[in-house]
Amino acid sequence: MRLLVTGGCGFIGSNFIRYIVRQHPDWTVVNFDALTYAGNPENLVEVSAMPNYHFVRGDITDTAAVRNVFIEGVDAVVHFAAESHVDRSIHDASPFVRTNVLGTQVLLNAARKFGVSKFVQVSTDEVYGTLGETGYFTEATPLAPNSPYSASKASADLLARAYHETYGLPVIVSRCSNNYGPYQFPEKLVPLAILNAYEDKEIPVYGDGKNVRDWLHVEDHCRALDLVLQHGRPGDVYNVGGNNEHQNIEVVRTILSILGKPESLIRFVTDRPGHDRRYAIDASKIRRELGWQPVYNFEDGLRETVNWYISNLDWCHRVRSGEYRSFYELQYGERLGIGQ
Repeated sequence: MRLLVTGGCGFIGSNFIRYIVRQHPDWTVVNFDALTYAGNPENLVEVSAMPNYHFVRGDITDTAAVRNVFIEGVDAVVHFAAESHVDRSIHDASPFVRTNVLGTQVLLNAARKFGVSKFVQVSTDEVYGTLGETGYFTEATPLAPNSPYSASKASADLLARAYHETYGLPVIVSRCSNNYGPYQFPEKLVPLAILNAYEDKEIPVYGDGKNVRDWLHVEDHCRALDLVLQHGRPGDVYNVGGNNEHQNIEVVRTILSILGKPESLIRFVTDRPGHDRRYAIDASKIRRELGWQPVYNFEDGLRETVNWYISNLDWCHRVRSGEYRSFYELQYGERLGIGQ
């Protein structure tokens, strides 16, 4: 298989590439990434010299650049590339519409033209909106996004569905719950809480901290995507959840406990607009049809994640300071602007 992975230098994408290279050494992986602020080539340093891994810098909204990648031969696509930070989308929705909607449409056009065998649209449970205190998102739950970010992802999902229904493109949509694990950009809750706690800095928590998320270890997610890619049914949606519901404040307190830090570091801040109260996924379909099961329980996975960040403080420093971008410049001799 010659597999195109978009956004492979990001958190989930880089974990997925490392997983695929380990599990399928006979596959060739082409990583197409624009290297925006959250794309870090250093995440893939351990595979960068492997003969079955290739990196191409490019923007998914650039029709010519996308076409050039497909001309080289692409059997299947796993599409991660997206603007994904809710707070940034509230500040300015434009990049989210451009990348998440237009970029997906450009990729779908190329996949159709060049006849790929499978196109996996990696999405999020946020497209479903918010839940009350009970119930779960299923694949049949109507889309009701509440932030510009989730609206752009829902739009991309619907485009993917339309390309399947209209053109017969073998598209599958996966929707995951909140991921955690190594190499996550430090603006997200788990790494932010870990690093701030380690440095005895305040940890900002939105509202009353009782927003509930279903937490999924990134490697369990990668395992699910591998099954979806190989055995998923075109035209279908597969929800992927860890069955680990926890309030944000519980997650932060657990991190503080693991690090032996006081809860006085918690600082409640004004809630963000449109903050969904609860997400919870019913992942019975992927369990039943594809035989997927999560390996990590949340407590062990979170402890392992805390240990990873504390053991990789140099990586954390380079990401937080922007120095990580020099890795690409040294490797390829092309300068990157911090604002890109």
